[in-house]
Amino acid sequence: MSTFNVPTKNEVSENNQAIFTQLEKGLGFVPNIYASFAHSDTALGNLLAIGQAKTSLSNKEKEVINLAVSQVNECIYCLSAHTAIGKMNGFSDSAILELRAGNAPFDSKLDALAKFAKSVAINRGAATQETVENFYAAGYTKGSLADVIVQIGEITITNYFHRTTEVPVDFPVAQPLELATV
Repeated sequence: MSTFNVPTKNEVSENNQAIFTQLEKGLGFVPNIYASFAHSDTALGNLLAIGQAKTSLSNKEKEVINLAVSQVNECIYCLSAHTAIGKMNGFSDSAILELRAGNAPFDSKLDALAKFAKSVAINRGAATQETVENFYAAGYTKGSLADVIVQIGEITITNYFHRTTEVPVDFPVAQPLELATV
């Protein structure tokens, strides 16, 4: 178990306290992973700036990426959080399991996206030519590819941060994929 504590609002900088207030207003609470980034005076704001930046991707597409990449990176925190967020974006339990596996048989465009994101994550940036070709054939553009890589970067940051710190998961815990699909 990690010794990396989750700071409270009064234990972080004034700048991070203001961010906590905004998160509380928007989400109703400050997720442990965000609170833990607040050990740094700048990391939380920087991470949120990436996540709140304009993108060509819809919220559903972002969740496809988040679920597929978090599964590759075996991040239980992000799998749990993005299972909940995926449901809020209209994905069923079975669709979420498919997305975690890097597939979306229920939607050909999202399927190409899931396979591409998984390939990028597994191959540390070197997606297979087939997944790139299928990504473009599904209607995505070079601009979309850039936005997907930024989204993969954002979720990878949180995946790696949780894998290193093991801060407590404060969402309903996602089952391991192999148990959930049995």
